[in-house]
Amino acid sequence: MTENELHRDLRRAVRELCQRFPDEYWREKDAASAYPEEFVKAMTDASFLAALIPEEYGGLGFGVTEASIILEEVNRSGGNAGACHAQMYTMGTLLRHGSEEQKRKYLPKIATGELRLQAFGVTEPDAGTDTTQIKTTAVRRGDRYVISGQKVFTSRVQHSDLMILLARTTPRDQVKKRSEGLSVFLVDLREAIGHGMEVQPIETMMNHETNAVFFDNLEVPAENLIGEEGQGFRYILDGMNAERILIAAECIGDGYWFIDRSTKYASERVVFGRPIGQNQGVQFPIAQAYVHLRAADLMRYDAAAKFDRGEPCGAEANMAKLLAADASWEAANVAIQTHGGYGFAKEYDIERKFRETRLYQVAPISTNLILSYIGQHVLGMPRSF
Repeated sequence: MTENELHRDLRRAVRELCQRFPDEYWREKDAASAYPEEFVKAMTDASFLAALIPEEYGGLGFGVTEASIILEEVNRSGGNAGACHAQMYTMGTLLRHGSEEQKRKYLPKIATGELRLQAFGVTEPDAGTDTTQIKTTAVRRGDRYVISGQKVFTSRVQHSDLMILLARTTPRDQVKKRSEGLSVFLVDLREAIGHGMEVQPIETMMNHETNAVFFDNLEVPAENLIGEEGQGFRYILDGMNAERILIAAECIGDGYWFIDRSTKYASERVVFGRPIGQNQGVQFPIAQAYVHLRAADLMRYDAAAKFDRGEPCGAEANMAKLLAADASWEAANVAIQTHGGYGFAKEYDIERKFRETRLYQVAPISTNLILSYIGQHVLGMPRSF
């Protein structure tokens, strides 16, 4: 794809911002398992996290293509967009399905950073990716819903003001299709935590600030229901294509970062009187990883363009995520191999990015489930699970 002037300027602006947060910054945050508050504030102040919010609500009014460039550049700089990426795609549920009153109440404040919407409460311990099996319930009582249940791997709760929450409002045995009877709510975390909602951090391989969340008769105003009751599963699916495209872009950024580091090191590291990159056994794997990364990049742009045109893009979004996750992981392994022992030394940052990019083989959807989707919905084969 040939980038236009807007995309080049946007890419340059994000790179300039990221230069203020060098490797040492991310290395220190990772070592302390700390949240990159300064970086997130800088991204917010630059309006980059409001990329998808329409201008009438104070955002930049960009499409998913532009948003993907922003997140790609964060990861390509050596940073980790996972600290703030959820605000981009969780906000879409509110934007596309919320009432005008809800949008005017929340979106301008999200755009300025007065409110942060980064927490996404969907996954549960026993349901996993089978979202229709969730057990968290929301029961209507007068002008409120009472929510009980549990979520897991809900990230950035401690650094969010709002959460998009999926809960069952109609029991499964009372609906015709298992995807019916689920509803989406906007939860004000400032009021909820300690008053029917508890948060328990989960330590993970990477610095990702994720949690288990428990709901015990949490009361949420009925006006916080997004869209129609019972249609929440459709609303959540609607946002997953954007999520997959944006995650693919982060993987692309990681991949280019690994390739850049590998190329530089292979060209400078001299062993037996010659640069190691002069050896085909070192050079070819880097070149191969680069080829796969470029192919994944093209699929990212294809999926994003279809999304921005309002066309069906489920297959493209899933393939973009699969190809990009695989390409970044290949590039990560090549970087470790190229750097040898230094690849495991924290001062080189390879091991940190290696851990971060490994996540995307599993989340937000595993590569195996994407293959199942392609086999069934694109190739017309029987359902595999």
